[in-house]
Formats: sequence, structure tokens, C-alpha cells
Amino acid sequence: MYPSKQHLENYAALAVNVGVNVQQGQTVVVMAPITAAPLVRLIASKAYEAGAKNVHVEYNDEELSLIKYKKAPEEAFSEYPMWRAKAWEEYVETGAAFIQIYCPNPDLLNGVDPARVATASKTASAALSGYRGSLMNHTNAWSLISYATPEWAAKVFPGLAPEEAVQKLWERIIDATRIGLEDPIQAWKEHNAKLLQVVEQLNRKRYKQLQYEAPGTSLTVELPEGHIWLGGSKANAKGIFFNPNMPTEEVFTMPHKDGVNGTVRSTKPLNYNGQVINGFSLTFKDGRVTDYSAEQGYEALSNLLKTDEGARHLGEVALVPHDSPISNSNVIFFNTLYDENASCHLALGQAYPVNLEGGTKMSPEELLAHGANRSLTHEDFMIGSPDMNIDGVTQAGTREPIFRNGNWVI
Repeated sequence: MYPSKQHLENYAALAVNVGVNVQQGQTVVVMAPITAAPLVRLIASKAYEAGAKNVHVEYNDEELSLIKYKKAPEEAFSEYPMWRAKAWEEYVETGAAFIQIYCPNPDLLNGVDPARVATASKTASAALSGYRGSLMNHTNAWSLISYATPEWAAKVFPGLAPEEAVQKLWERIIDATRIGLEDPIQAWKEHNAKLLQVVEQLNRKRYKQLQYEAPGTSLTVELPEGHIWLGGSKANAKGIFFNPNMPTEEVFTMPHKDGVNGTVRSTKPLNYNGQVINGFSLTFKDGRVTDYSAEQGYEALSNLLKTDEGARHLGEVALVPHDSPISNSNVIFFNTLYDENASCHLALGQAYPVNLEGGTKMSPEELLAHGANRSLTHEDFMIGSPDMNIDGVTQAGTREPIFRNGNWVI
């Protein structure tokens, strides 16, 4: 049966030593659903073995969230306990590392008023903007991983019995994270090195524009002067390398917030705050979404775009080959951590300052002036397919192929 004790041991060691690269005397904060307690305990053990001073665990229970959405008064969704927001900011200030185990139930909020979800999300995002901004600046090490839960597995493999679905999902997680290999940590070092080769090649090119063509998609994306491609492991403010996403297959950079034009169509469902948005298209003019449609979850998409003005602009552009491990599994995970690493994707909302030369030292106003988008949200959505072609336009105006039929040609 999967996962074995060894798989979980490997997973915990990977999260601690590669995910956040725990340092001597460091505080580690773990956020997880209560069903992931077996992995959390192993992570705590590995973190202390790596020299952590303290391991703080924040458990969450989605069923309690559902109860609140169904029964709490309206005013409950427009307030957030500021003592919690201050606690997160204090963790950042003391140099903590953050591990989040992310495994949402995609159908959790079916039947819940989307307006309630949107209000709660916006309220939390505003209260936690300082903490989240520090992570997007890579001030601290942070890492996102997943854990197979019965609810998530049932959505991914609806035709299987519950226990079989969970085991099947674990098989996919084990493959994607490389924890079934003899030396997962070495395997990740080699994987990061391969992503770095692509990053370095794109950074040498300094493309000024990307052009996308696929069924339902015809889009041009301007890249700001001084943009930086990143992928795989990153360095935090202290120069400590960490892996924000495990698994990861992407390389990504910052689009110019006012330089996106055309139409793009999604190719995978988006699980947004417990609501599925599927079969949607966005039309951009001068960087802003001017029209949109969705076969499923239109109201949730509408609420996402209404978060603030920045939610109608892009903050990230990411390239992922169709011929990659997660894509080749032919599984839709309804979990952005996995689905975004099976497909080229874009993100509505906040841009990463680390994707701009000197960006981490710029003020919000300076970032805006350089073309970086600003928003309370950052939501990735998948657009890649085996039919996608992407060209880069050089500073001299030459058009060069980057992707053909969904895969790299550089």
C-alpha cells in the first residue's frame, strides 16, 4: 500500500532539506489539514534533526470552514483576527521557514454563496498582505507540497473505491515528487540544475514579447525591461536556496501589466477557493481583462476578477512543456500545485518582485512604474496544450520559436 513509511520519511526529509532547507536555530512553521498529521509529525522530527529551534504547527479543518460558510452571519466574512496576521508577520521577521501542505477538496463549497467566499478571501488577503508580500519577495524560505486525502482523491479518481482512489493519488504524488527514488534529494538537485539551464537561456535572450497561438488562444504578452526568468530552487534574502513548489516543472517571469492583448482559453479546471471554474476564456486589451466567459463557475470567476483592479491584470507567465512527468500522467488533479506543473499557465493578480532586476528593493510605486502588477490575489490558471505554439520576439524585432506543439524547441 502507498504511501509506505519510507515514502513518508523521504517526503518529510525532502520538505525540510530541499523544500525550505532548514538552518540551525531556525523556526519552522507548518500549515496542514488535520488529515495530514502523520506527515506533519515526520516533518517536525526531520526539522529538529536539521537544527530547527522550534516547529509550530497550524492545523486547519475544511469541514469547519464549510460550517462557517453555511451558518455564520454575513459580517463574519468581512473581519479577520488581526492577532493572527501579526503572528505571521512576526514569524517572517524572525526568519522562519514556512511549509504548507496543500490538498483542498475541490467540491467543498458547492452550493455555498460565491459572494461569501469572495468576501472572506478578500478580507484574509488584505489582512495577510504583509506576510504574503514577504513570501513573494522570497524574504523567507517557503515550500508548498500536497498530501492525498479521501476528498481530493475522490475528485481525481471518481470511478474508484475510496481506498483505491487514495492509493492511486499517492502513486502520482510519489512519482511527481521523486520520493520513491533511492535518493530523492540528489534527484531534486539534478532536476533543479536542468531547470536552471532553461532559465539561463531565456535570461540571455531578453525577449521583449511572447506570442501564444492555440485553439481558442491568440495572445501577446509584453515583458518588462529587466525581467528575470526563474525556475526550480530560489535564494531567499539570506542566500539560502529553497524550492517553493514541490513538484515543479515551470520556468516563469513577470509580464508587463499593461502589455497583454488578445484572448486566452483555459485548458484545465481551476479550483478557486473550493469552487471549480472550467472552460473559461479571458480577453485582454492593454493588459486588462475586458471580457470573459466560463462554462462552469462563471460567478466565481467574476468574483475573482472583482477582487481589485489588479485582479484583471496578469502577474505571472510560466512555461511548462506538455511532455513532462505530471502532464504525461494524463490526470487532472484539481489542485493548482499539480495542474500548473503539467501546463503552461498565467496568473491573474500580484506579480513577484523577484522577477524584476532590483525588484525586491523597489517601493510599490516603483514596481508599478516598471510594469509589475499589484493585487491582493495571485491565481494561476492553465492554458497549455499539445497544440500550443509560443514565439519570443527579440529586442531587434525578430520572432523566434520557443514552443512548438506544446514543447520546447530552444
